Amino acid sequence: FSASLVSLLIGLVMVNFYEPGMGMNLSSEDAAGVADVTAKTKQFSLLNFVEHIVPKSVFEAMATNEILQLVVFSIFFGIALAGLGPTALPLINALEIVAHVVLKMVGYVMMTAPLGVFGAISAVIATRGLDILLTYAKYFGAFIAGILVLWMVLLLVGYLVIGKRLPDLIRGLFGSMVIAFSTTSSEAVFPKLTEDLKKFGCNDRIVSFTLPLGYSFNLDGSMMYMTFASIFIAQVYGIELDLGTQLTMLLVLMLSSKGVAGVPRASLVVVAATCGMFGIPVEGIALILPIDHFCDMFRSATNVLGNGLATAAVSKWEGELQTVEEKVLI
Repeated sequence: FSASLVSLLIGLVMVNFYEPGMGMNLSSEDAAGVADVTAKTKQFSLLNFVEHIVPKSVFEAMATNEILQLVVFSIFFGIALAGLGPTALPLINALEIVAHVVLKMVGYVMMTAPLGVFGAISAVIATRGLDILLTYAKYFGAFIAGILVLWMVLLLVGYLVIGKRLPDLIRGLFGSMVIAFSTTSSEAVFPKLTEDLKKFGCNDRIVSFTLPLGYSFNLDGSMMYMTFASIFIAQVYGIELDLGTQLTMLLVLMLSSKGVAGVPRASLVVVAATCGMFGIPVEGIALILPIDHFCDMFRSATNVLGNGLATAAVSKWEGELQTVEEKVLI
């Protein structure tokens, strides 16, 4: 959670510092619906937040796109299922199938996404000219700057924990990072990453527990991208979000992104849901799709780095990180 918070904060700071979406102002009319949302978030308090996250009805929460309420319901529902023991297995299996069906539906949508992207970008270029290409260049440059800052933070923390063996770990993870970079998928490299960490000296039990957990809760690159992309879309539409609203968005992203799949473009699903919750036009996702593949390459490699560092750090804390000499003796 601390790594997620740092990643989200870096994305928040970088997108506000560079403001890559400012100046386009696609449509002031699209921003009209955000007034009520920002009015509510300006009155943000702990009491209002706690009252808001408890759903009156799960169906109402689904209909109104209340992500946090759905997360809270899902947690309670999962705890109740776990409490039933073997009796709940049929329902758990059914929900697993439903999850795969939904992901398959998202896959179908993404297959047709290029047509939508072509139409959206053609319309924008026709009305706004080629200046949008400069916006993309600024967007991508600001994102890479954010990734570099995140890498510096991760490597600094890694050095404080692992010490002088950090360069050896980076060399060991390099192959996995290249595969994740080229495939834009963190999960595609999971088997190789497991072997790389074992070769480095991480305990087998710790790798088997920490790495899968990290793939659900510690996708640092994806986390940073979520705040960056969400606020960029708001900037493009000329929607001003005050600090309280942005921090509320950060909190929503931190909770709703847990369990996001480490597959290409999975982050966009969370970004779209969050934009809808805060009155930001969801169709703005089409604006970032053309260069999302290139951003995904860097955030996938960052996810691998973060999970590799986390697993090595836990092994070190548990006193289970073997040195080269110990591995030779074994």
